[in-house]
Amino acid sequence: MKNWIPLLLILLTLSSCKTRNAAKNTGKTQDSLVAAEDNRNPKDANEPVRDKLTFYEHVVVPLKFDQVKISSKVNVETGSFIPTLDATIYIENDKKVWMNLQAFFIGVARGIATPEGIKGQDKTSKTYIDSDFDYLNKLLNVNFIDYKSLEKILMGRTFVKISDSQFTLTKNAQGFKMVSNTNQKIVTEEKTREYKIVLNYDTNYDLLSVNLKDALSADELEISYSNWNEYNGIRLPKNVKIIIKGSKSSQILLENTKFDFSRMETAYSVPSSYKKIEIK
Repeated sequence: MKNWIPLLLILLTLSSCKTRNAAKNTGKTQDSLVAAEDNRNPKDANEPVRDKLTFYEHVVVPLKFDQVKISSKVNVETGSFIPTLDATIYIENDKKVWMNLQAFFIGVARGIATPEGIKGQDKTSKTYIDSDFDYLNKLLNVNFIDYKSLEKILMGRTFVKISDSQFTLTKNAQGFKMVSNTNQKIVTEEKTREYKIVLNYDTNYDLLSVNLKDALSADELEISYSNWNEYNGIRLPKNVKIIIKGSKSSQILLENTKFDFSRMETAYSVPSSYKKIEIK
């Protein structure tokens, strides 16, 4: 049960990929089927985008909100059995992300992230952490997560830096696609890493997926979003999915069942009997 604290912190990004119906067999040869598909469905024929300004205005402008409370169902797949978790996620814009996890109506973990760092406690093992964002980066096999990127991940916003000079933007039947022209170098105090980055957006600019592949290792992070709807004037995803590949492989499915925009209390304190876990 000691994995609950990592789960609490990884929670932060997550969707079910859209399924596609297979083409029905019409008796034509395989070659003619492929040709017909290419002619009538241009979704893979990426074309340059002329109105780039409108695209960037939709995907990089900061989201305007004060706070949001998200009720979620969380399923974690790590190779070990973990029951479905009920999560309450409270985000106060630019200030904090607070989380509470329950299993079978019993509180099992709680945590809070602020621009200064992250804190989490596992009630099942009576342990806690108090760390900077390096801990979360290690869990996700990346090196760029800070408070603001964490907030954007949960809200389904573009959480990596994109620019017209570094990426190629194209349009297809599904929407928009951005691909890094060269490996993107991200420099932090801890390390420098390079990523191949691909982002996909719907025709209405909703983020569908972000894939980051480390250029020098097998580490890969993919976050996808689906079932977008408008709540209180802003668009949010109902389903989120995070897939971590590499030295640590796992996936997390988050189903957001309710959004509430009223302010709430976010109590967080660690009992004196809990043992601190040192981050290595």
